[in-house]
Amino acid sequence: MNIEWVRKFCMSLPHTTEKVQWGGDLVFKVGGKMYAVVVLDVAPVCMSFKCSPEEFAELVERPGIIPAPYSARYHWVALENEDALTVAEIKRLIRQSYDLVFAKLPKKTRATLRA
Repeated sequence: MNIEWVRKFCMSLPHTTEKVQWGGDLVFKVGGKMYAVVVLDVAPVCMSFKCSPEEFAELVERPGIIPAPYSARYHWVALENEDALTVAEIKRLIRQSYDLVFAKLPKKTRATLRA
C-alpha cells in the first residue's frame, strides 16, 4: 500500500502523533489513543481503523473488508487491499475514526488538546 497519502492525511488532523509499533505497523494516535493503523510489512491486511457500530456492520459486508483482528469488538475494520474503498471513502472513514476516538478521550485531555 502506498502509505504516503494516508500518512499525510492523518498528520493533517489536529494533535495526531505517529509511532511504529508491533514491529511493522504505523499507528496514528490522538491523545495517546489510536485511530488508524497502516501495515508496513506484507500482511493479510493493509490498514485498519475504528468506525461506528452501524458502519462496521455495513463495511464488513463489502468485499475486501473484514473485522479487524484483535479489535473488531471495538468496531475496527481492516482492509485486505487498498482497492476495497476509494481514497475519498478512506479519508472520510479515517476522519470519522479520529472523531470517534477524540470524543471518547477524557474531558481533561480533550480540553488540553483544544487549548
